Amino acid sequence: MNENHRTITVALVGNPNSGKTSLSNQLTGFRDSVANYPRVTVAKKEHVIEHQGWTIRVVDLPGIYSLTSQSPDERIGREFIQNEQPDIVLNVLDAGNLERNLFLTTQLLEMGSPLIVALNMIDEAHDQGITFDIPALRSMLGGPVVEVDSARGKGIGELLNIIVAVACGRIDTSRIDLPYDSHLEQAISRTQDEIAALHPENLNLRQSRWLAIKLLEGDEEIAQQEGDHTRLIQAVREDRRALARQHGDEVDTMFAMARYGFIHGMLAEARRMPEETVKHGDVNRRLDAVFLSRWMGLPLFLGLMWVMFEATFTVGEIPMDWIDTGVGWISDRLDSLIPAGLVHDMLIDGIIAGVGGTIVFLPNIVILFFFLAFFSETGYLARAAFLMDRMMHVFGLHGKAFIPLVIGFGCNVPAVMAARTIESNKARLITILVSPFMSCSARLPVFILFAGAFFAQAAGTVVFAMYVLSIAVAMLASIFLSKFVVTGASEPFVMELPPYRIPTLRGVLFHMWEKAMSFLRKVAGVILIGSIIIWFLQAFPQNVDWDQDYDGQIAALTEQAQTSQRDEHIAALQRERAQEKMRKSYLGRIGIAVSPVFSPLDFAWQDTVAILTGFVAKEVVVATYAVLYNQGESETEESNSLRAAIAGSMAPLTAFAFMVFALLYAPCIATIAAIKAEAGGWRWAGFSVAFSLGLAYSLALAITLVGFLLP
Repeated sequence: MNENHRTITVALVGNPNSGKTSLSNQLTGFRDSVANYPRVTVAKKEHVIEHQGWTIRVVDLPGIYSLTSQSPDERIGREFIQNEQPDIVLNVLDAGNLERNLFLTTQLLEMGSPLIVALNMIDEAHDQGITFDIPALRSMLGGPVVEVDSARGKGIGELLNIIVAVACGRIDTSRIDLPYDSHLEQAISRTQDEIAALHPENLNLRQSRWLAIKLLEGDEEIAQQEGDHTRLIQAVREDRRALARQHGDEVDTMFAMARYGFIHGMLAEARRMPEETVKHGDVNRRLDAVFLSRWMGLPLFLGLMWVMFEATFTVGEIPMDWIDTGVGWISDRLDSLIPAGLVHDMLIDGIIAGVGGTIVFLPNIVILFFFLAFFSETGYLARAAFLMDRMMHVFGLHGKAFIPLVIGFGCNVPAVMAARTIESNKARLITILVSPFMSCSARLPVFILFAGAFFAQAAGTVVFAMYVLSIAVAMLASIFLSKFVVTGASEPFVMELPPYRIPTLRGVLFHMWEKAMSFLRKVAGVILIGSIIIWFLQAFPQNVDWDQDYDGQIAALTEQAQTSQRDEHIAALQRERAQEKMRKSYLGRIGIAVSPVFSPLDFAWQDTVAILTGFVAKEVVVATYAVLYNQGESETEESNSLRAAIAGSMAPLTAFAFMVFALLYAPCIATIAAIKAEAGGWRWAGFSVAFSLGLAYSLALAITLVGFLLP
C-alpha cells in the first residue's frame, strides 16, 4: 500500500463478547445492535468512513472463536479474509479474557494478512489491576497493538491513525510464524512443498503454509477444495496418522495445544495481574451460584421476565396517553383544515388512524428493549441461555438456540439469521423453524391493545403470559420437529459466560434508540402503505346499494323535537349505516368470504381482515383495527378510543383466543424470506407457514371449545 492508494479495506474480526460491534459503532458512527451474547453480528456489515484523506471501508464480520468451517459464521469470516484479502485485519480482543481471544489471533497470524490488534475493554482490565507491556506484545505479535475502550470511545482516534499509518507503510506489520513441534513443522514443510508445486502462480509462501496447516488439522472444507489432488490428500492422511501414532494425540489437538502454549508464554511475558483480580473472579462465582442455581435460577429468571413485561405495560401507559392525545389533536386540526372528500378521508381515516393507532405503542417497545439491553450489557442474558439449556435439552432443542430465540423477542428476522451460529445442521434447522413462534416486538402492540381492552386489571401479567406461551410453544414444537421432521444427531452445548459488568447508560440508550428507529421506519413504510391500502379497500366502492333508506329516516327523525330517545335512534341508524358500508366494501367482502374458515373460533369478519393483513407485517394488525373502527364513531375522544371499540366487538374468551392466534400464526413476509435463505429453499419456508398456521388454529380452537364447556 502507498500514498496513491487512498482506499483501505479493514476487516473487523473478534470473538463474541469482545466488543467488536461496539468498536465498529465508535469507528463508523453507525449504531448496530450491541449485545452480550455470541454473534450478534450474524452477517457482514459494511460502512465507509473518511480519515486523514483516506477512505476506510470497515467490514464488520460475524463474531467467531476460530477460523474453522464448522458454522456459517466461521465460513463467512474465513472466506472473506481468504478470498477478499483485506488490506488490514483489525482483531478485537477482550483485554480481560486474552487466553480465549488470542486463540483466534494465532490463526489470523497464520493467514498472513496485515494485522492490528485492539485490546478492547481496557478500562475494565485496568480496574481489575491488569496491565500490559504493549511493546512486548507488539514484538511477539509482529504488528501494532492498541489499547481501546469502545464503550467510552477511548483510543479510537489513535486506532484510526494507526490504520492509516499501516496503509501508508509507516508501521511494519511483518508477520511471525508460530513455532510448532519439530514433527509438525516437518509435516507442514512437506505439505507446503506439495501445495506450492500444485499452485505455483496463485499462492505465496505464507498462504501455502496456512493451507498446509488447515489440511493437517483435518479441515474438511479445505480438503474438498483440494480434492482433485489425490496425491496431496493421501500424503496428508498418512502424515496425520503417523503424527497421531507418534504423539498419542490427534493432529488438530496438537496444533491447538501449541497455540495455547504460545499464548500462555506471551501473556507470562507481557501481562501483569494482581491478586485482587482473583477476588473479582470470586464475585462472579458468587453471583453465578445464585443466578445459575438449580433451585433459584429459574424462578429468578421468570421473576425478572415478569418485571420486564409488567413495567412495559404499566410504565408505558403514561407516554402512551400522551401520544394518543397528540394523535387525536393532529386528527382534529387536520379534520377542520382539509375540505371533505377522498383526500380528507384517506388522511384522517386511513393514514392518521392507522399510523397513529400503531405509533402509540412506541413507549412499550422502547421499555421492552431497555430491559433486554440491560440484561445483555450486565452479562445476565448469556447466563439465561446457560440456565435454560438444562430445560431446552429436555425438549429436544439445542442449548445454543436460546440466543436466537431471545433475539426473536425483538424481531424474528435476525433471530432466524442468528441460527447460523449453530454448527449442527439439525439443531440449526429446528431453531430456524421455531424462531417465528417467539413473540417479536411487532406483536406487542396487539397484546397491549387486547390486554388493556379486556384484562385491564392484569394486563401486564397477560402480556407476560403470552411471552411465556411463545417460549413453551417453541419448546414443544422443537420436540415434534426433532422426532418426526428433522433427522440427524444433536451436539453438546458449549456456552461462554462473560464477566458481570455494570452497563453504561450510553450503551443501553444506543440499543433503545436503534430499536425505536427500526420501529418508526416500519411505521413510515409498511404501516403507512398498509394503512392506505386498508383504507382504500374499506372506502370503496363509493356507491352502495343500501338495505334501507338511512338518510331519509335520519332526516325524518331530525325534524322531530330533540329528545334523548330520538338522538339514540339517530345514532343507532348511523352505526348501522357505517357497519353496512364496511360489510359491502372490498375489505368487508374479502373478510366475509374468508370468515367461515374462522367462524369456529368465533372471530368476526373484522378480525379475519386483521389476520389477513398481518401476513404482510404483524404491525399492520393494530393499524387495520384502527382503520376499521374509525368510522361510525361519535366525535368525542373517549368514543374514538380503539380499546373501547375492540372491547365492544367480542367476548374476553374470544379476545384471548385471538391473542394466541396472533402470537403463533404465519410469519411475516420478511421472516418467510429469511427462512427461505437460511434453511435453503422455499420448501422449508412453506412448511413453516403451514406448520405455524395449523398450530395457531388448533390452539385457538381448543381455547374456544374449553371456554364454552366451562361453566
